[in-house]
Amino acid sequence: MNVNPKKLLLSKWTAVNPVAKQKHFLVSKIITPEMPDQQIEFVEIEAIHSKKTRRIAWRELTDTDVWIQGWK
Repeated sequence: MNVNPKKLLLSKWTAVNPVAKQKHFLVSKIITPEMPDQQIEFVEIEAIHSKKTRRIAWRELTDTDVWIQGWK
């Protein structure tokens, strides 16, 4: 799966295995690196129901065993 980290903001994701009963997530923030020449490594995802956030490596979203793009 091709995912561009710069286009992830506000994208919707479904956890294949719900995390703490949370299934639907939204990328709420792109974590920009301290050095401008470094690549984006992390994003913050927000659970739609509970509004809880957590930081993950954006590349985790490319693992189709863990994440499905869109809300399913």
